[in-house]
Amino acid sequence: MDSSKTQRFIERGSHKGKGLAVFTSGGDSQGMNAAVRSVVRMGIYLGCKVYFIREGYQGMVDGGDNIEEANWSSVSSIIHKGGTIIGSARCMDFVQKEGRLKAACNLVTRGITNLVVIGGDGSLTGANLFRQEWSDLLDELLANNRITKDQREKYKYLHIAGLVGSIDNDFCGTDMTIGTDSALHRIIEAIDAIVSTAYSHQRTFIMEVMGRHCGYLALVTALSSEADFVFIPEAPPAVDWRDKLCYKLEQARV
Repeated sequence: MDSSKTQRFIERGSHKGKGLAVFTSGGDSQGMNAAVRSVVRMGIYLGCKVYFIREGYQGMVDGGDNIEEANWSSVSSIIHKGGTIIGSARCMDFVQKEGRLKAACNLVTRGITNLVVIGGDGSLTGANLFRQEWSDLLDELLANNRITKDQREKYKYLHIAGLVGSIDNDFCGTDMTIGTDSALHRIIEAIDAIVSTAYSHQRTFIMEVMGRHCGYLALVTALSSEADFVFIPEAPPAVDWRDKLCYKLEQARV
């Protein structure tokens, strides 16, 4: 073994005293609770003071009881539950700078400069904007005497980690986003229940699934359920797709 190569381990309590908060935002997806559980327990292992932010960005803006300290037992028996136990909500207040100022003030007051956001495109875009504005937001809070000079200096950096909670599986750099696998299973279960009726009446059923601009769910569902035809956003149908589809389905019945 090459002695020059050292292996690094994350030691227990190595980040003692740091404030870390986790929140879920936007549409919910299966697996969010498992992600929340992992964040909380790893944060505690590292010695951080870990917080839930309830109701997503709205809870961050409103502050108060929406920002709640979490402990080891706070995330017990949630790993199998759908949705998110800490709630999720759309937040128009965070779109405005005044809303982001309130959010920054609430975080600084509790000593939180590490955020884990679990959400989709809008949630992660909002988090990135918040990170970019962080220094300017603190300057404005200091100028308005809403935070002290010591707080401005101590919490001058905001660190954000994003976990993609989206059933669409539309984020590069990850094999599967949080919620995709569960959504795929639910779709296939629904098709398994419907297909018997389709066979009984010799009818064609058209199933529409979610995915926005990503055809992963549609494509994998089609392969898994023996579909005769599939439309995906990445390959828009030709102008004469109706005639081709009718011909394809007619051939399948022969």
